[in-house]
Amino acid sequence: MTWSIVARDPASGAFGVAVATRFFAVGALCTHADGGTGALATQALINPTFGPRGLRLLREGLDAATVVDALVAADPGRGSRQLHLQDSRGGIAAHTGADCVPWCGHLVREGFSVAGNMLAGPQVIEATARAYEAGAALAFPRRLIAALEAGEAVGGDKRGKQSAALRIHTTEEYPALDLRVDDHPDPLAELARLEAVSRERFVHFATFFATRANPGGTWDRAVIDAALAGFAQDPPPKAPSQ
Repeated sequence: MTWSIVARDPASGAFGVAVATRFFAVGALCTHADGGTGALATQALINPTFGPRGLRLLREGLDAATVVDALVAADPGRGSRQLHLQDSRGGIAAHTGADCVPWCGHLVREGFSVAGNMLAGPQVIEATARAYEAGAALAFPRRLIAALEAGEAVGGDKRGKQSAALRIHTTEEYPALDLRVDDHPDPLAELARLEAVSRERFVHFATFFATRANPGGTWDRAVIDAALAGFAQDPPPKAPSQ
């Protein structure tokens, strides 16, 4: 009932997960990542424990294939699960259970993977992969969204649209960008609008957050305000008509 892309930006090393579905609030449980550790998507008849457990195993140094094998082997419902992930060394692994609703399947390519179930057909993940490969000139968040838009254009989730999400991690356990569209008639268009809004002030403000390398970050409001003053204060794009 979902398709997603898990990727690592070759320019920055950031991990990203983007997902769309005809189901409520897909970003709540499907997308998981940690800076410097890896990223994953868990979907189909979802096992929500795969996210935190998978990241924990990756932090312990296990490679992608070992993590997928461990999670799937311990799950009696493995036939109905779909999972794909990437580790910090570039390893990628995926599982599509035999009982996932067709069309279902996954692709593993250089630097990313795409997986989906209950789709219009294999063209959905193929178009998603092609668009991601062709989008190298785009900023990483927009590249992920554009990839899903290409998959949607050839059918997407065969039941329709409802929610979408985008999660980006750079160096930290907390996300650099975490956008969710939980219930919307055109969730990918709304996700793209939110990503554009994030570039007005949020992504600039976030550069002052505390990090592993700088535990205090910048807390001098005058310094922050002066830095942000240079960015345009245009109104956000209008939401699509509902």
